[in-house]
Amino acid sequence: MLLDPLSFRMLRTIALQYNPDQLSRTLQVQSAGGDSGGRSEPLRLKGPPVETFKIEADIDATDQLEHPDAYGGTGDAAQVGIFPQLCALEALITPASSALTRAERFLSAGSLEIAPAEAPLALFVWSKQRVVPVRVTEFSVIEEAFDTELNPLRARVTLGLRTLTVNDLPFGHRGAALFMAYLKNKESLAGRAIAGSLNTLGLTELP
Repeated sequence: MLLDPLSFRMLRTIALQYNPDQLSRTLQVQSAGGDSGGRSEPLRLKGPPVETFKIEADIDATDQLEHPDAYGGTGDAAQVGIFPQLCALEALITPASSALTRAERFLSAGSLEIAPAEAPLALFVWSKQRVVPVRVTEFSVIEEAFDTELNPLRARVTLGLRTLTVNDLPFGHRGAALFMAYLKNKESLAGRAIAGSLNTLGLTELP
């Protein structure tokens, strides 16, 4: 899901054709003393962990070719294969042509400093429990089948995503509010986990 970076209105929802079979997730601890820690503050955390996701998504034009009426009857798959789906995903990491043209006009007019184009705020939605503001850090495509005009008909897309936290966004930012809601929901879910006891660990008391 993409939100406008200024107004935060929804610009586009990109739904994967199939649910990926696997989601890889990594959390890098943000210790106050660095990777080695520090004796004076071994238990302190300077912020939420750096969370990254990695997924592999399959895109296939077979259903659209066999049942075009089920997809609006546009016949896009027969004309351009899965190029539309691939281009929609690539837009996550590509500045709009209008933004590049505008930057060039400013440069030609003699502006000395041009702010990089700001991308939409991307939200990774993986069930109701996981609605996370993210930045795309990795994008690769393997195209596996083509029609007679070399339009891709099947592809596998690998996406790497990094969660944007309050370390990345100011507290008043909409993305920061979404991260805090995500964090609070995880805290609520953790409270529903079945608690253990000393007996389950084979202890009657701490040494």
